[in-house]
Amino acid sequence: MAENHYIDTRGCAERPVTFTEAVVDGLAAGGGLYVPERIPELSLEDIAALAQLPYAQRAARIYRVFDVDLPAETIEELMAQAYGDNFDDERICPITSLTADTHVLELWHGPTSAFKDMALQCLPRFFSASAAQLREQGKLDHDFLILVATSGDTGKAALEGFRDVDGVSIGVMYPDGGVSDIQFKQMATQRGRNVQVWGVRGNFDDCQTGAKNVFGDEEFAEQLLEEHGVALSSANSINWGRLMPQIVYYVSAYAQLVADGKLGLGDELDVCVPTGNFGNILAAYYAKRMGVPLGMLYCASNENRVLTDFINTGTYDISERPFVLTPSPSMDILVSSNLERQLFELTGRDAEAIAGWMSDLREQRHFRVDENTFARVRELFASDSIDNATCLRTIKRVFDEHGYLLDPHTAVAYQTAENLRGENPVLIASTAHWAKFGDNVYRALHGIEPGAALPDDVAALSGCELNDLIARETGANDVPRGLAELDALPIRFGEVIEGDADSIEAAAARFMEKLDATASARND
Repeated sequence: MAENHYIDTRGCAERPVTFTEAVVDGLAAGGGLYVPERIPELSLEDIAALAQLPYAQRAARIYRVFDVDLPAETIEELMAQAYGDNFDDERICPITSLTADTHVLELWHGPTSAFKDMALQCLPRFFSASAAQLREQGKLDHDFLILVATSGDTGKAALEGFRDVDGVSIGVMYPDGGVSDIQFKQMATQRGRNVQVWGVRGNFDDCQTGAKNVFGDEEFAEQLLEEHGVALSSANSINWGRLMPQIVYYVSAYAQLVADGKLGLGDELDVCVPTGNFGNILAAYYAKRMGVPLGMLYCASNENRVLTDFINTGTYDISERPFVLTPSPSMDILVSSNLERQLFELTGRDAEAIAGWMSDLREQRHFRVDENTFARVRELFASDSIDNATCLRTIKRVFDEHGYLLDPHTAVAYQTAENLRGENPVLIASTAHWAKFGDNVYRALHGIEPGAALPDDVAALSGCELNDLIARETGANDVPRGLAELDALPIRFGEVIEGDADSIEAAAARFMEKLDATASARND
């Protein structure tokens, strides 16, 4: 079986672990993140050959070259389940070319209409298979509670992915008032016997920090295991099993552009990614490490420009940085968890340096990397931030010029690509369907300022009704069924909690008690 093991970014893990252990653990001991000991390399011919396969088989092949410690036939079967008729396009993530050298990778054709589906239709299946294999090996004798902090899209995608999965329950936290109406309803109406959703007073960073503190509470972990027979794990992009499926779509996209005659094999392709937590652009970095001829990686930020400032200065500073609500709420993040993995790679895997910087960030709210690491950052990345007004103007301009409707996150990436691009063609990661953010798309199309009130008759519409109006006005009649039906579904979850660890732990304990009571009643 597998020879490729996983080490942690802070050097605290007692030993390297297998892929299955890394996926089930989620977070390494000591708070570090798992990365593979070896990044496999693909030849140009290997990459080009992927285009002859359906997407699920492309994904399976890339997992196999990582030496994932599951049988090859299991990997093939899980990928076929993950990337099948649950997506509304058989190509899974089709590419729309707006010009000869501007290509949009549509990552939102899955069941929740956001790029998170690309990973979260995959991770739950591999999590379940990994847990089953570890049980057979005698390494595991408990169930799991997946605890997720979301800025909007991860929550619904994780809920949908883990819904009714045996041996797993899932609780999701989102910033109360910090997600769109559509995003809220997607989570609050979630079906499933093993799911729970909480609003959190505060912003996404409060949710994420609270979740990390819960994961670090050994006493609570012992309580969950003793009283409920469950251990905590994560479906956020701190879990390598979330990140790895994202590597696949960058490798796949390059192969597809070559097969379509839009790129010569070996030609460089720049990539522009709207990102707050850094996982999506980190996946492009790993694809580049594997041998995909990617050029510059453009990091697109909104007004929460902590990543742009870091890439441009080498200092990561949130000590006095205001948190800004923007039209692209899934990027409203100040603490970018996956930057830790990127810095680990760029320091030559210096766990001591990473542990020190992460300690500085936790205690002083800032850190500065050394000159050599900063030079490596500048070789690989360029970054720009797009203000709210420019974001909305970009949506209108692209629609007027190309008849193509962007969501606000993709608009941030599109404008960043325009600002930074050189001679290479650019692949823009499109991370959500426009209908998830209809209020701001309407503002964009009608020249209404960011945050300004919508006309009374428009403001009175639900998110679904507003999307219908936009579709009629633009001819963009592609609103996915999962979004169009939300008004007809009952709201199941409305509880709002504080974002501190004690409040989250109390809410999680209540959820576990409810599940235990339901299971007991079912068995009587």
